[in-house]
Amino acid sequence: MSTIAGIPAARRIQRIYLVLLLGNTLAASFIWGINTLFLLDAGLTNLEAFAANAFFTAGMVIFEVPTGVVADTLGRRASYLLGTLTLAVSTVLYWLMWLWSAPFWAWAVVSVLLGLGFTFFSGAVEAWLVDALRASGYEGALEPVFSKGMVVSGAAMLLGSVAGGVVAQWTDLGVPFLVRAAVLVAMFAVAFLVMRDLGFTPDRSEGPLRAVRTMFRASLRHGLGNPPVRYMMLAAPFNAGVGIYVFYALQPYLLELWGDEEAYSIAGLAAAIVAGSQITGGVLAPAVRRMFRKRTTTILLSVGAGATLLVVLGVTRNFWLALVMMIVWGVASSIEDPIRQAYVNDLIPSRQRATVLSFDSLMGNVGGVVIQPALGRTADVSGYPFSLVVSGIANAAALPFLYLSRRQNAAADVSATATTPAPEDAPAPAPGLSGDVTPER
Repeated sequence: MSTIAGIPAARRIQRIYLVLLLGNTLAASFIWGINTLFLLDAGLTNLEAFAANAFFTAGMVIFEVPTGVVADTLGRRASYLLGTLTLAVSTVLYWLMWLWSAPFWAWAVVSVLLGLGFTFFSGAVEAWLVDALRASGYEGALEPVFSKGMVVSGAAMLLGSVAGGVVAQWTDLGVPFLVRAAVLVAMFAVAFLVMRDLGFTPDRSEGPLRAVRTMFRASLRHGLGNPPVRYMMLAAPFNAGVGIYVFYALQPYLLELWGDEEAYSIAGLAAAIVAGSQITGGVLAPAVRRMFRKRTTTILLSVGAGATLLVVLGVTRNFWLALVMMIVWGVASSIEDPIRQAYVNDLIPSRQRATVLSFDSLMGNVGGVVIQPALGRTADVSGYPFSLVVSGIANAAALPFLYLSRRQNAAADVSATATTPAPEDAPAPAPGLSGDVTPER
């Protein structure tokens, strides 16, 4: 195995990946625990608050493919650096609008810019990791690597969400946004120094518009045109869209159960519980994966359990019981994530990896654009408990598509050595990166 600066290359790549996840999640999570309260404090209604979140996801939908093309043409490092700067600037604008009690249209515009910032990350970092690992001669499975990422991001989320809630209570709801911007600037410096594109050469032979067309066609061909990937993508709007809404709705729902609408640390606790559950799910995912022959079996069971738990959570009126339901829901949802990441990555070629992963993220964000305001309106009319019940039902709509992906019997679903046949323009997969669930070697 090759080395970089005296450290085995694969190990160093994983360390850089984990540092990038740590910084990104820490920055983002400073506001996760208080974001809904921040928007409501700015004078928005529940409908407007979740509509602002929907504009954020709309921005991700609009820019997912173009920024995926940036990653596949200018490079994954360039995409990451652009993302940190865009997010830092748009976060400061969010804080300014809160100070100025800005009208809803202004929140909508800046929310779209926030979405743009996150699209520079989606697909790019994951594609950078997988290609760099292959170039380094890594022979282990992808699940353990993604599971480590889940644990690290969960720990960062736990720290950031609790700290954000406490800082908001000690100061005001705007300070966590300034902290987030500062961390993003620091991550720009870190990535500039340590992140290099390995195992991938950016294709700059086409102009920007032609590159967008080419990569968009490739994302359709290797994404929606590939049956097992297609059905995973069609399930994403229900799974991801509901997940985004539930995460933010849990903040005011817990305050409602607690009985104090200004207990911001309790709102931070909601995000912290999800973070702790994410850590647990990341630790458990490789072991749970080994219990079943197919990756899709674990995915189906996780999504089904999550949908059921949301319905139970919605009918619960006891604060402590609701906490338990949140923990179990978070663990069930988190076990699925690294297994799904490994499954999808083993089904797509390197050259279009970032674009296809961005297209996959786009499909999830489409669900967020439609589902978030609809569930926010449900919360306005019928309350948060009923909206959580509806969320569980909507989440269950992903199950038929996941089952159809399973029915394709893709080699990546079961094989330790082979993937689904790669397209003619795709490089041959490296050994051991095609569903092998043995521990890292």
